[in-house]
Amino acid sequence: MGANTTSLSYWLNWRFFLCAIWVLSMMIVASILIWKYEGFKKKRSRRIENKKETAGFLYEDETWRTCLKEIHPAWLLAYRLIAFLVLFSLLFANIVIDGETWTFALVTIYFALGTSCSIYGYCQYCNKAGIDRVDDVDSDAEKGSYVAPTPRENENTSSMPKNFGTYEQSCVRKTARMRIYAFQIIFQTCAGAVMLTDLVFWIILVPFLYGEGFKLNFLMVCLHSVNAVFLVGDMILNCMRFPLFRIAYFLLWTAAFVIFQWIIHACVSMWWPYPFLDLSSPYAPAWYLGVGLMHILCYCICALIFRMKHFFLSRSFPESYQGMR
Repeated sequence: MGANTTSLSYWLNWRFFLCAIWVLSMMIVASILIWKYEGFKKKRSRRIENKKETAGFLYEDETWRTCLKEIHPAWLLAYRLIAFLVLFSLLFANIVIDGETWTFALVTIYFALGTSCSIYGYCQYCNKAGIDRVDDVDSDAEKGSYVAPTPRENENTSSMPKNFGTYEQSCVRKTARMRIYAFQIIFQTCAGAVMLTDLVFWIILVPFLYGEGFKLNFLMVCLHSVNAVFLVGDMILNCMRFPLFRIAYFLLWTAAFVIFQWIIHACVSMWWPYPFLDLSSPYAPAWYLGVGLMHILCYCICALIFRMKHFFLSRSFPESYQGMR
């Protein structure tokens, strides 16, 4: 099983202190990014004053709208529901067999919340479609009794489109509330965490540890592949944003995982879920630093997927694309 992790000598050494510095530095950088760019309360007042969106600004309907107008929100709802059911089944099986479910549980929670957001959005979409149909019927019925406006009425209404358009936009697209920001944060944390977990599993664990007491099975393969497939599919299908500063939450998520593992192993001597977390190795600080730098690579891969989707859809379907331009 390795060194006794409950002994003081395991923790009171230069390896642990150096690794603790890496983790603490990561948390400080993440906190600075959140304080500088997120600021939920400051953001609203600043947007009102400057009349423009800030880096992390969100609309409420971004959680359930699809990337193209032709794709009905029901398709995103069905996709998220199927993803949640599959991931929940795998999560339950893994809890029974193994118990290591940190990142996979977060992805399952994301799709559970995403399904609820899509259900709400589907109801909103159907209600709006029903109102539009009623308005069309009323306008058709009024065509027979149409009376041309007088010149004075034309002058009074000539300035209405600008004001009405602005009012309509502010009413139709509601500013996101705190729960929408929480959902967006979970989404971007999932994106980086899934990419990191799966890359570490397939690039580090499988090639270097396979055969040394480490065996692959069907459940392990599903846990480190299905989550990424479903999440990338959701990235392509939805119209959510992906501001780079929210890598901060991804860093905090990993730091929380590492600190949690340290606390558990300080109390109970047990196996590490990832061998490079073991602090008894003289190469532990290098491993911690290397995996820390992988966060930037993994997050950039996710951001690249979003940029490619935006580039392709905004040029191939300019009238239908609903993402941020």
